[in-house]
Amino acid sequence: MNNRNPSQAREILAHLQNGGALTAISALTRFGCFRLAARIHELRKEGHPIEETPREHNGKRYSEYFIKPFTLEYA
Repeated sequence: MNNRNPSQAREILAHLQNGGALTAISALTRFGCFRLAARIHELRKEGHPIEETPREHNGKRYSEYFIKPFTLEYA
């Protein structure tokens, strides 16, 4: 990871891996992260399967990031 605060990206990753979702505002509030999209980009480059859903509220568009829970299929 090539950012100035790797522990911040690790906290974000742990939150997503534990079933949490993040928007830019929630990442700022929870982790003090001003550049969530940059942290997400770095984590994706490492191979983490982070997905995003476009959202809209009061005419404002934003993304919500999450990792789908892993499910096992049994034969």
